[in-house]
Amino acid sequence: MTAALSPAVLDVAAWQARRRAHEQRVDVWLTPHLARRRRGERHPVADFLFTYYSHRPAQLRRWHPGAGVELHDADPAEFGRDYRATAAGVTVDTDGVRARRGESIAWIRGLLSATAGRTPHFGCFGMHEWAMVYRQTREELRHNAWPLRLTPERTAAIVEERGVRCSHFDAYRFFTPPARPLNLLTPTRETQHAHEQPGCLHANMDLYKWAYKMSPLVPSELVADCFELARDIRTLDMRASPYDLSGLGYPPVRVETVDGRHEYVQAQRSFAERAKPLRARLIAECERLLPA
Repeated sequence: MTAALSPAVLDVAAWQARRRAHEQRVDVWLTPHLARRRRGERHPVADFLFTYYSHRPAQLRRWHPGAGVELHDADPAEFGRDYRATAAGVTVDTDGVRARRGESIAWIRGLLSATAGRTPHFGCFGMHEWAMVYRQTREELRHNAWPLRLTPERTAAIVEERGVRCSHFDAYRFFTPPARPLNLLTPTRETQHAHEQPGCLHANMDLYKWAYKMSPLVPSELVADCFELARDIRTLDMRASPYDLSGLGYPPVRVETVDGRHEYVQAQRSFAERAKPLRARLIAECERLLPA
């Protein structure tokens, strides 16, 4: 038995205004990215969400009202296979979509609920990005079009001195092989629910992934809110990394210093506070979509 969703009806003016506002909002992020892509240019900060995550720009731009919303006088062909016609217009085929994705939604709810229930930790100081370049040659660096702020030897020494306290599997899996034994944990996909915690930059960035994986069952405005948070987090992530991106307008957060670590933790705490209501909204969406 699945939970019933009380239908809400949006008239033409209302749903078209919401769609237009969403498109205008995301175009601010999409237009520069698509222009760079046409020119064959890469940006290590602004392009990350479009290259690391599987949600394509056109998918992010496409507006969905969410499950249980009926769009008056809308054309089903305009909205795609996950919609069905109603007497008044169209609505998401909620039963059809959650029949295919119910297991995934339950997994996402479990992860988000477990993460939300933990005490946040703020002692990693961004060393995950340093572990991704640990003992690499210039040619091996993922972003080797940009220099490191310190010498390779000094970069490696910082990792060894500070240690690594990364709880996020999808960050840990990009560590260089010699960096992995330096991590306090050995996270795996199977232990993801047991390790993720709400202070982690990458766990909070991934709220975008969990939001778009539930599209079109969740409103596109929620997906865009999570994207915006992830975009801001990525900026801190790379400012605190070993790379020198000052030429792109990103002054470093020097986590190898006491002042830099303090700056990092303050920003990390702020992102955790911003993530909290978004995580709660996603959990609520999961719960209204899953069996009662």
